[in-house]
Amino acid sequence: MGQPNLEQIEIHTDSAIKGRLQQAADLSHQSVSEFLIEAGLAAAEETLAGRQVFRLDDEAGEAFQALLDRPVQTKTGLRRLLNEPGVFDRAAQEKG
Repeated sequence: MGQPNLEQIEIHTDSAIKGRLQQAADLSHQSVSEFLIEAGLAAAEETLAGRQVFRLDDEAGEAFQALLDRPVQTKTGLRRLLNEPGVFDRAAQEKG
């Protein structure tokens, strides 16, 4: 088995930022590289999470669009549920 094809990322920063990253990496029991990769991937996932693309064939696309275009339906039970006090609201009222 061969080694994975690794790419290098070069970062230039001042000593204060490097020191702060080193401090965080040390507290995480990681190297600065490991820390930056983990933090960078987490930030990338968060950024990309809302930008996912899904593809539909024509029939499914038309059905999906029809659902989006239909008038809003009032959900009486849902409205009632959202307007009544929740478990935490009741607990707070009982304390106060």
